[in-house]
Amino acid sequence: MPSTGDAAEETDVELDAGQIEKIQGARDRLVGEVRKIIFGQDEVIEQILIALFAGGHCLITGVPGLAKTLMIRTVSQILDLEFKRIQFTPDLMPADITGTEVLEEDQATGHRSLTFIKGPIFANILLADEINRTPPKTQAALLEAMQEHNVTAGRTTYQLNEPFFVLATQNPIELEGTYPLPEAQLDRFMFNINIDYLAEDDEVAVATATTSAHIASISKVMTGEDVRSYQQVVRQVLISQQVARYAVQLASTSRPSSENAPDYIKKWVTWGAGLRASQNLILGAKARALLQGRTHVACEDIKAMAYPVLRHRILTNFYADAEKVSSQDIIAQLLETVKEPASGM
Repeated sequence: MPSTGDAAEETDVELDAGQIEKIQGARDRLVGEVRKIIFGQDEVIEQILIALFAGGHCLITGVPGLAKTLMIRTVSQILDLEFKRIQFTPDLMPADITGTEVLEEDQATGHRSLTFIKGPIFANILLADEINRTPPKTQAALLEAMQEHNVTAGRTTYQLNEPFFVLATQNPIELEGTYPLPEAQLDRFMFNINIDYLAEDDEVAVATATTSAHIASISKVMTGEDVRSYQQVVRQVLISQQVARYAVQLASTSRPSSENAPDYIKKWVTWGAGLRASQNLILGAKARALLQGRTHVACEDIKAMAYPVLRHRILTNFYADAEKVSSQDIIAQLLETVKEPASGM
C-alpha cells in the first residue's frame, strides 16, 4: 500500500482553469440532458455524477416506482458507452452474469474445444436491477469485476472494458422477496444513494410529462475517453493532510473497536467503516470540489460525502434496532463528534 505521508501531496499536478472549465461544462451538459427525463432528484443526480467522475460504483436504494431504473438508463444514454441491464431474480445464476464456457465442435475437423461466451457484465455500464432479489451466491459474481475490473472463468482471466461502472438498484430489505447484500458486496459500492418520493410540484411535473404525447429526446454528450480523462484529472485535485486526516477520523471513529470510539458507537454499532470508506470519502470529495470549480478539497466536501459513503458501511446491532437508530442517525452524530481541522482546507 502506498505511503500516506506528507510527501504524497507533492506529486499532484496543479490544475489549470481550462481543465476545470471543461469538466464543469461536461457536468452541466450531463445534468441538462438528465433533467429532460428526470425531475426533482438533483441531489441523486449530483451524487451519481460524482461517482462517475471518481470512477466508483453506485447502489441506489428506494421503494419500487421512484424511477431508479429510468434514471440509470437515462445516464447511460447520455454517455457514448456500451450499456447492459440484468434483471436480478431468485433463479439467476452466476454464469448468467459473467458468461460461461460451451463445448463447440469444428465441423471441418471434428475437433472439440471450450469457448467462452461473454455475459452481460462485459459492458461499460452495467445496470444491476433489483440486485437484492437474487441470493448472495449470484450477487457474489460481481465481486471480482467491481474490484479488479476483470472476470475469471476456468483458468482464464478476461479484462473488462474501461471505463466500467456498476449502477445497481435495490429495494428496502423489509420488502417481500429480498436478500440482504453481504458486507463484502456492499463495500465495493462507493456510494449508497437513497432516493425518496418527490415533492408535490415535482410529482405533478412528472405525471404531466409522462402522460403527454411529447417524448423528450436526449443527446450523447460524453465518450468513454472523456470519462477516463476526467477521472485522471479528479485525482490531481489537492487535499491537505489535515483534511485527509479529518476524512480518516470520520471513518475510524465509526469502529467500535477503536480506542477513540464514543459510547454511542460502542452501544449501537457492530461493524464500522473500513479503509475503503476513507479512500472514497477523499476521492468523492475531490470530484465534488472539481465539479464546483475548486482545485482543492475542503471539509465541506468530506461532510457532503459522509452519508452516501458511510450509510452502507456502518452495521447497526440489536440495540440500535430496538431504539430505532439507523446508520443515518449515527452518521449525523459522527459529524458532530469529529471536529474539523482549524483551517478547514
